[in-house]
Amino acid sequence: MFCSRCGAVMTENASFCSSCGQPLAAAAPPPVGAGPIPAPAFPAVSAGASTLTAPVMTAPAYPAPPAVPVLQPYAGFWLRLVAYIIDAILLFLGLATLVGLAAAILGAGFLRGLGENMSGAGDFVAPVVIVVILMCLFACLIEGWIYYAWFESSSYQATPGKLALGLFVTDMEGRRITFARASGRFFAKIITGLIPLFIGYIMAGFTAKKQALHDMIASCLVLRRA
Repeated sequence: MFCSRCGAVMTENASFCSSCGQPLAAAAPPPVGAGPIPAPAFPAVSAGASTLTAPVMTAPAYPAPPAVPVLQPYAGFWLRLVAYIIDAILLFLGLATLVGLAAAILGAGFLRGLGENMSGAGDFVAPVVIVVILMCLFACLIEGWIYYAWFESSSYQATPGKLALGLFVTDMEGRRITFARASGRFFAKIITGLIPLFIGYIMAGFTAKKQALHDMIASCLVLRRA
């Protein structure tokens, strides 16, 4: 041990220099129980392996929403038939009103002249009749589509005929259907009508959920309010 002032050699436990009297600073003893801090251990990495591994993120799994139970009874064939007749009468009255308005707009003179041309010229009869029939069919199709699709997708979930008998239309879980599905159900009736002997409609009388063919195509139910 050496003195920091004069460089004299000192004993190991001396507090002052024997030559110049310079106090010697003793190193503070390490705290009891303190030990060296171990170096962090890292796993061995083989040659050519990537040193960083991206964490694997997994999306949490959420349970599927439970199906809404259908608590209302299914509507039978005869109730649906009576509702259809009521709706058909209302649609006929609406179409007759539209025809009356069209006749009032065109005027009696135009209709009288059209009738005279149809009775006087044989070649003119067929084209005019075909045009009139096509226009009537198109008007009936548009009127029926708007009538059924709008009412059955509304908060009523039923046409006036169905409302009169306590019937309403839902999806397979008993929920309100959209305008698109109601439209699909209406146009599916074209397929139902192509089945001979009205079997596509009569299916509502013997299927398990009282569904006609167009109900099955559109995945809909017709229920009766209990």
